[in-house]
Amino acid sequence: MPEYDVIVVGAGPAGYVCAIRAAQLGKRVALVDREWLGGVCLNVGCIPSKALLKNAEVAQTLKTRGKEFGFEIEGLTLDYAAAVQRSRRVSERLVKGVAFLMKRNGIAVHMGAARLETVGRVAVTASDGTRQDLQAKDIVIATGAKPAVIPGLKVDGKRLVTYREAILSERLPKSAVVIGAGAIGLEFATVWNAYGVDVTLVEMLPRIAPLEDEEVSKELTRAFNKQGVKTLAGSRVEGVEVLEDKVKLRISSAEGEKALEADLALLATGFTPNSRDLGLEAVGVTISSRGFLEVDERMATSVPSIWAIGDVTGKLMLAHVGSAMGIVCAENIAGVETVTLDYAMMPRATYCQPQVASFGLSEAEAKSKGWEVKVGKFPFQANGKALGQGDYAGWVKLVTDAKSGEILGAHMVGPEVTELLPELTLAHSLELTAAEIARNVHAHPTLSEVVMEAAHAAEGQAIHL
Repeated sequence: MPEYDVIVVGAGPAGYVCAIRAAQLGKRVALVDREWLGGVCLNVGCIPSKALLKNAEVAQTLKTRGKEFGFEIEGLTLDYAAAVQRSRRVSERLVKGVAFLMKRNGIAVHMGAARLETVGRVAVTASDGTRQDLQAKDIVIATGAKPAVIPGLKVDGKRLVTYREAILSERLPKSAVVIGAGAIGLEFATVWNAYGVDVTLVEMLPRIAPLEDEEVSKELTRAFNKQGVKTLAGSRVEGVEVLEDKVKLRISSAEGEKALEADLALLATGFTPNSRDLGLEAVGVTISSRGFLEVDERMATSVPSIWAIGDVTGKLMLAHVGSAMGIVCAENIAGVETVTLDYAMMPRATYCQPQVASFGLSEAEAKSKGWEVKVGKFPFQANGKALGQGDYAGWVKLVTDAKSGEILGAHMVGPEVTELLPELTLAHSLELTAAEIARNVHAHPTLSEVVMEAAHAAEGQAIHL
């Protein structure tokens, strides 16, 4: 029986990063996955979707703003199949990169379905039915999550689909209803709309991007409606009828009930953890009523030597958070100095058009927690780089403590705002104030100047507004 120091079950951004860090710390490591290296993110999630979004950005510019930029293209055709094929090449390149990293770090990779036989022993069953038992002192569960399905609905993969079927399909629907206006729903709506699909977004909560600051949701609704995406917030899907050539939906809201028809419907209503059939209950691991593995700040479960990281814990279901958890977990296993993660202050990014980025408390949340709040806000419309790019919708908003100047949160909507987060999250972790961000000299012309100007605004000293 192969014996290791650490077995990591799940090869997504949480699992493979944990494996690498554990190997760096001198551990003999095995990585197990039933399907692919890189997990959902690299194969059918974060990475291929960004490739499609870049194609969508170019398509939208050529279709709707070509004359403004001086492009005249007769008989413009958009090949969506080519866009999907490009996204697959991007994905495959990164997956090969992960395989190389495993080899370079001396990590043994076992492909197959894993199950804990006992504490310290994992059985791996390959696709051909062969079984191999692995043994290790520490086992890390990083099995991720899968799309949550509304009770009563059956995904057929053709007319009613999840992100997985949608991101692999080279065929564009003429019309689509996107159920759920979180990150996945917003990003697919952006891609499909750019390629001429008639898109309707349906969100059960009162606004699209419901977990973001309320002003972000309002700005995003205006932008989407201007692009031709219909938004139905505060609307619940009561039923879906899948037919051979279309899908029919019943939608209820405060205004009553209405019927929608489309070529397909995308189910983007959230995720449920992959915690079943792993043998966890039998060895005594505590699992919540929703199926998430309960962990402490060290990433330890209720059973000594069994750990959990990433989406399967339900802490914050984002790839970069899973990676951070993986590093902390490996360091705790090795007994070296590490950090404690503050999930409330983790960066959040949505790559729709315009982009959305945030961290920390919204203005409403800060006030509800008793903070005396001061807000600084600055629009991209007053930024030279944004105007030069022809992409200037949106703004940066900083939420600060009026007394100390401490940054409580940041909320951004606009061009490439996902790239502007690190300065703000680093500033928060180092306990810098808005005044110190404002005094930091930002290169001109850059989009980052909007962060500086928002910091000036929080101090009541906005320069260019």
